[in-house]
Amino acid sequence: MAEEIKGTKKGDWPVEIRRSRKRRKTVNAQIKDGVLVVQAPAAMSDRDLEPIIAKLRKRLEAKLVVTPQTNAELEKRAKQLNKKYFNGRLQWEELKYVTNQNKRYGSCSPTQRKIRLNHRLASMPEFVRDYVIVHELAHLEQANHGPKFWELVYNYPLTERARGYLMAVDMEEISGE
Repeated sequence: MAEEIKGTKKGDWPVEIRRSRKRRKTVNAQIKDGVLVVQAPAAMSDRDLEPIIAKLRKRLEAKLVVTPQTNAELEKRAKQLNKKYFNGRLQWEELKYVTNQNKRYGSCSPTQRKIRLNHRLASMPEFVRDYVIVHELAHLEQANHGPKFWELVYNYPLTERARGYLMAVDMEEISGE
């Protein structure tokens, strides 16, 4: 399963090489604060290290989960989900990340056709963000949390899993206070 590497763009990492006399043969790399940190043997030349770094960079790129970080990317994803789960019938005026929602992951004003998503969703797994988008889109048709609303939401197959994830995050935040 893919892992999330925060604060990076796919493959766009400056390289920092850390050499060690203790290291004999192995080279490894990880992303730290947007930098590709490579640990290598002190005796290995830059020329020998170059293809290894390229291979490690490619491997890390494959593991990278790209989450929509901009409102434009978020809008694009919402349109895809609208098409898949609502046959493209829903329309909204605005859908964007906000930083002023501390208790909610999303909100929808059906009469104004505006959807707001908590900016913390950008760092959560894609299936969780997608669930919240589907949840808020469903409010455009059903303003309440009645049976018809949940029928729409449960068209998204990872609803239970995403709800469980969000519950665990909430519990973690409560116990961490």
